Amino acid sequence: MKILAVCGFGVGSSMVLKMTIAKACRELGIDAEVENTDTTNARGTNCDVIFTSYELAETLRSTVKVPVLPIKKYLNIEEVKGQLSKFIEEEN
Repeated sequence: MKILAVCGFGVGSSMVLKMTIAKACRELGIDAEVENTDTTNARGTNCDVIFTSYELAETLRSTVKVPVLPIKKYLNIEEVKGQLSKFIEEEN
């Protein structure tokens, strides 16, 4: 599975979110490739799911064909695990 962590510029907050997603995947036993990027590049990147802020979620949803999962607190492992688990359940 390929997961994108997306923020406006693709460097600061998306890197933090990427690290939290990677940790959540390890804890849940999910084999995933996690990358971070900006909103523009996210539109052209092949992936299974996108994690981003609530502020960017609607914009991304209108321009990509994969699920976009909003996260409030990028360092909150439980919030990320919850969204990730929900996504996995809906896909199966």
